[in-house]
Amino acid sequence: MTHPAHHTHSPAHEHPGGGSRAMALSATLHCLTGCVIGEIAGLVIGTALGLGNGWTLVLAVALAFLFGYMLSTLPLLRAGLGVGAALAVVLAADTLSIATMEVVDNAVMALVPGAMDAGLVNSVFWLAMMLALGVAFLAAYPVNVFLLARGKGHALTHGFHGAATPSGARRLIPVLPSGALAAVIVAFMLGGLLVSAAAELGDEPDASTEDSRQSCEIDAVFHERFG
Repeated sequence: MTHPAHHTHSPAHEHPGGGSRAMALSATLHCLTGCVIGEIAGLVIGTALGLGNGWTLVLAVALAFLFGYMLSTLPLLRAGLGVGAALAVVLAADTLSIATMEVVDNAVMALVPGAMDAGLVNSVFWLAMMLALGVAFLAAYPVNVFLLARGKGHALTHGFHGAATPSGARRLIPVLPSGALAAVIVAFMLGGLLVSAAAELGDEPDASTEDSRQSCEIDAVFHERFG
């Protein structure tokens, strides 16, 4: 008596159309979140250490990959995989997506005048970052759709999600839904922009103070010449 062979079906084939697009959206948001965390952390560390733009960029890209991989690894660890096995799956699933996002993101930032030198407390940086991340998302999303259609990308990780009820310490591992990731990104970017705008407005001299200063200068010149 023969037994039917066990097949592992790709989620992209089991849930064509909307399911595949939703999975691609989730994968792209995970990559985007990792990019945001890594790049901001890289800029903060690079500025604190006095690094140049080149080394700061290298650090930011490295941290973007690190956090991108971490966000995808956590659900696999929660599902019961070991660290080594989880990392192997994530490296195969996410590398192309994160690389695409990083290349496009940094290219846009480099093209926006003054964005690379603006610093965190500058509205130019946050506006350029919003633009760069938006373009990077649009570039990485079709990459994830392409990979999922071929049973690759996040299709490699999806089969492990919910495979078993987590037990012990694994229950404490957080798993962030796509909606929460999107909300965190938007709130973080808007917060940075508002803080920068407030700081820039605070640096502008008050009109009455400026008028008073000019009046004092005129009086000083008058007394110097005629007093």
